[in-house]
Amino acid sequence: MASPDGIPVTVTPDTVSKANAPSPETAALPGWLPLLLGFLTAVGPVSTDIYLPAFPALERSLHAPAGSAGMTLSAWMVGLAIGQITMGPLADRFGRRIPMLIGMIVYTIGSVGCAMATTMTSMCLFRLVAAIAASASIVIPSACVRDLSSGNEAARLMSKLILIQGIVPILAPMLGGIALDYISWRAIFWVSSLYGAVCVLFLLRAFPETLPQEKRRELRPLSLLHRYAIIARERSFITNALVWGFCGFLSFTYLTAAPTVFEHIFGFTPAHYGMLFGLFAVCMIGSSQINAALVGRVSSSAMLGWALVISILGAIALLVVVMLAEQYPGSGHHIRQIMLVPIVGCMMITLGMTGIIGPNAMVGALSNQSHYAGSASAFAGTMQYALGSLASTAIGLLPADTPMPMAALMLFAALMMGVFAVMRPHVAPPAQPG
Repeated sequence: MASPDGIPVTVTPDTVSKANAPSPETAALPGWLPLLLGFLTAVGPVSTDIYLPAFPALERSLHAPAGSAGMTLSAWMVGLAIGQITMGPLADRFGRRIPMLIGMIVYTIGSVGCAMATTMTSMCLFRLVAAIAASASIVIPSACVRDLSSGNEAARLMSKLILIQGIVPILAPMLGGIALDYISWRAIFWVSSLYGAVCVLFLLRAFPETLPQEKRRELRPLSLLHRYAIIARERSFITNALVWGFCGFLSFTYLTAAPTVFEHIFGFTPAHYGMLFGLFAVCMIGSSQINAALVGRVSSSAMLGWALVISILGAIALLVVVMLAEQYPGSGHHIRQIMLVPIVGCMMITLGMTGIIGPNAMVGALSNQSHYAGSASAFAGTMQYALGSLASTAIGLLPADTPMPMAALMLFAALMMGVFAVMRPHVAPPAQPG
């Protein structure tokens, strides 16, 4: 799996459910199916990242104050939080193809609404609708992998999806930033709607139903609520999931604030900001690959602990640099001339560690959830998106003419991750009974 900002989560054969062994009719996978699943999975990261360089242009066009475009990202996160926890049960009840088809149709309509929006309020509303629908493409392709394969084959299929999820966050803002030199921000959403329409066409013409009728489950809301209550009471889950959630808070603080900070304060062009975004994404993906290389040699808990220490130190350094630079007279000039290199360096350290923190926090959250792994994963994802929406909302309400809110909220998130990491049980509790 991957986080909303594209950080790959290490997948091993043991993480793949063995309950959904491939049926005879799905055992032989067509070579194009993993590519199609990857194409569908990329809808979420593309829609999150490609318009980030357009925040200042969006605010000018809609006559909104600086920093207010972050509210559209907050609306997107709220939609993903709602969709994350609902799409899984819907796909288990009605199969994979129909919910994903409806989701992509609604996503396409929502993207058209974004392209035609005339106020920031209508933009937020259409982003909310599009996000709930896009959740289908985030949740269901992973379920399709479990339907079609198990063991090593499932891990190989999942790794292909993760590769796409890792590359997209690097390319999308670069492409969006370059495009803004030639076209309006509205064209980005027209392209998103075209992407959705192509997904609908593929789902209609080529995508097979991967969940047989006999494996579908009844949809019982009260039973789901009871299941989530059981999961939330388990200490190793809730503490690790909150580490994962505040990892999202940190990432979405950066995602929301960075376009305004680097384009308004530092004078970056959208294309240059897209390149900087790619640099940060490379740091996150690189650290996740280091994490994967150390699996089996260093304990997951130790890797999480060291990564948190480094991330907290980076966030402290970031806040100190911002505070010192703003003490100078004429701080605007000094911000542009003095702060850029140390700010980028501190952010690389702070954000880069999320590639280690995220996977290991999720491993800890699911370590005692073998019976409810799917629901626990969706619950943790919803927590992350919900906290991410709070971060985006806070950035939208705070002053946009200084990097101080970004630095302060990133440190807050890093410290909260540290607090909940300390609260984790030192010895895993017994597995839940069947």
